[in-house]
Amino acid sequence: MDKVYWEMDGHVAVVTMNSGENRFSFPFFEAFLGVLDEVENNPEAKVMVVRSSHEKVWSNGIDLDWLGGAVEKEGAGLRNRFLAEMFGLMRRVLTFPMPTVAAINGHAFAGGAFLSFAHDFRFMRSDRGWICLPEVDLGMPLGPVFTVLCKRAIPMYKFEEMQYTGCRLTAAECQAHHIIMKACPLEDLLAEATAFARSLNKDRQLIRTMKLETHKDGLAVMDETIASLSG
Repeated sequence: MDKVYWEMDGHVAVVTMNSGENRFSFPFFEAFLGVLDEVENNPEAKVMVVRSSHEKVWSNGIDLDWLGGAVEKEGAGLRNRFLAEMFGLMRRVLTFPMPTVAAINGHAFAGGAFLSFAHDFRFMRSDRGWICLPEVDLGMPLGPVFTVLCKRAIPMYKFEEMQYTGCRLTAAECQAHHIIMKACPLEDLLAEATAFARSLNKDRQLIRTMKLETHKDGLAVMDETIASLSG
């Protein structure tokens, strides 16, 4: 079973993360990047919607138990490679040459939240699921890449609250603070996100240029961090 797959709905590419709780791993990164290549190489695709097949979770981010064990066994080089690939995936989504829409049908925690923040727009299930930055309770700072992604998606006053307290936000709270565009019942979520996506039939090269200009400073931070991990 494919960890990530996609299909076309008119000019909208609907991407489905299909790896349980969609925790980050090397195979997950490879599958997601492979799908992004396929979508980008399809000239009919003008917008991308990303959903999850899990009934309760969009993405729960890094599998810390696995990563900790792997680093203990193989050393810091594996950790650096993992972080470089994760940041590279988020950079790819951030600069993807078409508008991107996250259809968040459940929890988006930590790395999952940051991946959603790399998308241009977010819709979220209204009856279940939280967005949360739990790093403060895990004893770790966000770091420069995750901070860049948060600042583009969350108003500063709310970002500081989420970062320092580890609070969990419902879809209604996210909508009130403009972190998402709309909270929707689960049965309407994909239809709402896709309907919005259909309105965004724009020139792909123009969108790419706009993204590179808009995120110039943040991309410099991301590129520096990735380079330091890959050196």
